[in-house]
Amino acid sequence: MMKKKHFLKLALLFTFVGGMCVAQTPPSKIIEDFKPSELNQPGKEYPQVNSQGYARFRVDVPEAGSVRVSLGLGGRGGTKLEKMEDGSWMGTTEGPMDEGFHYYHLTIDGGIFNDPGAMNYFGSLRWESGIEIPAHDCDFFALKDVPHGNVQQILFSSKSTNTVRRAFVYTPPGYGKNLTEKYPVLYLQHGWGEDETAWTNQGHANLIMDNLIAEGKSKPFIIVMTYGMTNETKIGGLKSFDITPFQTVLVDELIPYIDVNFRTLNGAENRAMAGLSMGGFETKLITLNKPAVFSYYALLSGGVYAPEDIKDKSTVKLIFESCGSRENPERVNSSVKSLKEAGFNAVSYVSENTGHEFLTWRRSLKEFAPKLFK
Repeated sequence: MMKKKHFLKLALLFTFVGGMCVAQTPPSKIIEDFKPSELNQPGKEYPQVNSQGYARFRVDVPEAGSVRVSLGLGGRGGTKLEKMEDGSWMGTTEGPMDEGFHYYHLTIDGGIFNDPGAMNYFGSLRWESGIEIPAHDCDFFALKDVPHGNVQQILFSSKSTNTVRRAFVYTPPGYGKNLTEKYPVLYLQHGWGEDETAWTNQGHANLIMDNLIAEGKSKPFIIVMTYGMTNETKIGGLKSFDITPFQTVLVDELIPYIDVNFRTLNGAENRAMAGLSMGGFETKLITLNKPAVFSYYALLSGGVYAPEDIKDKSTVKLIFESCGSRENPERVNSSVKSLKEAGFNAVSYVSENTGHEFLTWRRSLKEFAPKLFK
């Protein structure tokens, strides 16, 4: 049983998964080269981003008395929009935002709404608006003219929860051609408040893998992504979180389904588990509880292992731990140093100039995928 203080730390860690962006030091002048965000609804001009990382918003709510956007000013209530002569509300973030994907919403006269100009993504237990601040290293998750894998929805029966549950499965390029080849599997978990759509919609996991495989940097493997909040933990409810229901779904129901319905290589040496934020917390608990199931572990902004956590290191082929440079890199680096000294194959990675956000986790997948199933 985890101590209360550990739950409080976890609550702080998971509460705003991907939803915050740390403002950088504002330049002396805003460059007026704003363009529509790549995540806008078809034909919508706003929100917009510029080459410095500022975001600009325009919302048509002429009868409103106040409008704020949750991005831009951190704990000071977001970016306050001003009413224009035509009745629209406009405003620009006080400073540039971190590169990558961010959730956000509008507060209009005290009510919370999505931006009608932006596409929506499931995060913070609801469908939120999304905006992408172009990253200087976006090439690794870009859509390119390379062979592409397939992402399909599956529905599987869960007797333990008395439900039919959903997962998304990435099969690598060529899976449908050579019908005799079998593949190892990565079970990849989302963060708190997100769901099984996160790693492909927000994280571009399929595109990252397509590009790595095309470049010969990663071995092809299957990725399985399912909903991890099995006991429906709500805001403030992490103290009551119990890994047992999800562990049962994953180990006793989903893995057998995948092994029957997909061409998988069996055995722990052909299975990896990884997760971001709360998904990392789940990964740690399950890999420690079920050491015979997985041999590759990855915690992405989701805690660390200590050497004494693992009773039999002969079953562990890789431990990968990562975070953003604005999180707690010292803890990750210290953990990996201790693991290496204890004889584990351990790797740390720190994403520069990012925090608890999807660019950190996209980069982390790019780094650890080539190290799997060696």
